[in-house]
Amino acid sequence: RKFCRLVLRDRKMRLKLAIKDQKHIHSPACVCPCVSAHVLPVFSTASVCLMCFRTCLLPAPMVLTSTHTETVTAVGWSASNDLFSCSDDHQILQWVRASEHVTQVAKVEDDCYPTALDWVPSTGGAGAKRIQADMFALGTADGKVRFVNKAGRTDKVLDAHRGAVIDLRWSFDGSALLTGGEDGCVKVWSRSGMLRSSLVQSSVPIYGCAWNSACDQVLYTAGRQLAIKPLAAGGKVEQWKAHDGIILCVDWNGVTGCIVSGGEDRKYKVWDSYGRPLYASGGHDHPITAIRWAPDASLFAVASFNTLRVCDETGWSHCLEKPSCGSILRLAWTEDSTRLAGAASNGSVVFAHVIERAVEWRNYEALLVAEDTVRVRDLLQNTKEQLDFRDYVVKMSMAHGYLVVATVTQCYVYKVGSWLSPVIFDLPKDGSISLVKQSEKYILLVDTQEGIQIYNYEGRLVCSPRLANARIGSLNANTLALSADVLAVRDHRDDKVVHIYDIQSNKVVGKPLTHSIEVSQIALSAGLPRYLAFVDGNRNLYITPLLRTEYKPEKLGAMVLSVAWHESTGMLAAFCDGRFSVWISPGTVYVDKGILATVRLDSEASEFGKAPSILSFIGTTCTVRRADGTILATGILPQATLVMALLQDRKWDQAARLCRFAKNRALWAALASAGAAARELGACEVAYAALGEVDKVQFMQSVKEIPTPEGRAAAMAVFCHQPDEAEQILLQSGLVFRAIDLNCTLYRWERALDLATKYKTHVDTVLGRRQRYLAAMRRAETEQKFLTFASNVEINWDSIDRKVQQEIEAERTRPGAKPYQA
Repeated sequence: RKFCRLVLRDRKMRLKLAIKDQKHIHSPACVCPCVSAHVLPVFSTASVCLMCFRTCLLPAPMVLTSTHTETVTAVGWSASNDLFSCSDDHQILQWVRASEHVTQVAKVEDDCYPTALDWVPSTGGAGAKRIQADMFALGTADGKVRFVNKAGRTDKVLDAHRGAVIDLRWSFDGSALLTGGEDGCVKVWSRSGMLRSSLVQSSVPIYGCAWNSACDQVLYTAGRQLAIKPLAAGGKVEQWKAHDGIILCVDWNGVTGCIVSGGEDRKYKVWDSYGRPLYASGGHDHPITAIRWAPDASLFAVASFNTLRVCDETGWSHCLEKPSCGSILRLAWTEDSTRLAGAASNGSVVFAHVIERAVEWRNYEALLVAEDTVRVRDLLQNTKEQLDFRDYVVKMSMAHGYLVVATVTQCYVYKVGSWLSPVIFDLPKDGSISLVKQSEKYILLVDTQEGIQIYNYEGRLVCSPRLANARIGSLNANTLALSADVLAVRDHRDDKVVHIYDIQSNKVVGKPLTHSIEVSQIALSAGLPRYLAFVDGNRNLYITPLLRTEYKPEKLGAMVLSVAWHESTGMLAAFCDGRFSVWISPGTVYVDKGILATVRLDSEASEFGKAPSILSFIGTTCTVRRADGTILATGILPQATLVMALLQDRKWDQAARLCRFAKNRALWAALASAGAAARELGACEVAYAALGEVDKVQFMQSVKEIPTPEGRAAAMAVFCHQPDEAEQILLQSGLVFRAIDLNCTLYRWERALDLATKYKTHVDTVLGRRQRYLAAMRRAETEQKFLTFASNVEINWDSIDRKVQQEIEAERTRPGAKPYQA
């Protein structure tokens, strides 16, 4: 029989190059060192070509001790990355280390035909002891489910369905098994084999079923419809028509919650967890027979007759291969999302390894040219470097001047330009890296064994936050955010909650941020002050400052598709309400909402299509990926990056000169906002004057006349909508009267009276000012507290005015009082 192996290519699409399907049927997979012809990527057991191909990818030649002689019906990877396959020839084969050695581990009865296979997921991680899976569930055409251990012995047999078991899936925590059968039933079983629930009884066969990430809902096919049913009793079933033909396969992403389905209408489609369509493919030549998400949620594979396609999570196609293997009936990914196997109808087992993944930063590009080789290219100098590794590469990331390459056993950290002396440190055993993120100072690795690990660029472990009852596989780039000092993580159990961790202390910072609805994406700013931006389920964009006693999210925009912070400054970019928007200083919403619209730069976004995503925001360039996979670059106002860099360094005069040169109102607004936040009155006055804000210029001039620095700081805090902070500044500096006067000015009468009674001063001042206020409003006093004090305190305005003048003079002559100096 045939043994097929594919190399799937994830080619980076260049600027202004829109290619939806990249067919590599006749592209070179490798070059034989002894012949000049290119070797095609699909092979039979012909010795010369197969050995040349194997030399490129595997360290030892293949040994075939036994193969399938009938249709392969299911495949599944064990935790040790050995593949198990079953076939209509009744054999269960183990392909050790990706087909280096093939052995028969079991053979079922002659009247038993396997239909589905799924390994129990490994559990643990994030500090808990990781338990390796040692058992898989095998569904058969006689309606039974067998629990088979890795040695091939059947431990338990369940009478699951009347008719064939068509699909089965273990829950992500390995505690429950979901089965769908030809009898139209969907059932849930415990790990010990006890029937927990018969969820569905349908009149049509169940061709596919899957769990959601929380394992409290199941997805199943029902003819041309998809349905989602909660496990809780009385839960409402959500059902919708998904295809024009019978749906043959379905999968539910355990990380992002997206659903993929394929059917007899020869199309595959992507849906969100509410059944809203996100992507629909064109028609293929044959029905879609298998579909499967990669565990890291970045890819999914689609199979049909003599067709294997790998797609981005948004639906567009990375590559298309045409193996001569008949229909591919099942697909399975390894835990690290680097290898793929397919069960073919002609008795072949199709293996694939994802290569040619690329990461870019500024003028550098790193390309995975083989499973253990990375080629780095400097696009400006047109130089190349080849990096070889002893194990195959799992993840790569390049940002902030460093290239991080994670293999199966080690992590390599290269400083850009210094490719000969990497920092190398070992990774935990029995785990795999599912995510790599970088910040200015740290590297974040998500490991299935140890959970979140944060290292510095010298390879030293800095912290390892412990997430209570978190499923490590659910963490992705949208639910994790890293900065130079804090880590933000969305709660797995409650997607409305975001936890903030201090990296140095490895502890939670204050109370978690709790939003009203689910949070779909989070991001941390690079510049100071530190802000957290998040997009909720209604696609509204909010930001909130961190490292404060409480979070006060403010809305920046609606109908947001993607968001990203600038790599080094505090600028924020987003696709908002059909436009590409850049907030030069998004913190303006906490300083002066009146100029928030001014700091926002909008441009037309029609060229980016319907569902663009921002890949990076570096310098003056924002890199965007369209829904069809095309990568485009768009620029922003060149002076914006320079101005924000000067403002972070508190170079106010230079920033003002640059604003005068650029003659752009957005830059002046950013200068005004940053100056107000930093209590820099001179910069604020100049910026507001350029904006024509006369009233604010007059306010800045009045603040300059306050004799004490504490008084001026409090006045600017009030201007920035922080009255509590202003009061605290005044009380700590002993300016009690100014704190009382502040609350009276803000009509916080009860607080003003509380301060007056606490410090036993100016009670009559508070009562007198409130009486004048009520008289001007033509209202009578109704508060009992004020009525009681009014009956006991005499209001004498001459006395009040004298005391006020004494307080002003005392403040002017107190130690430390000095006039404002620019």
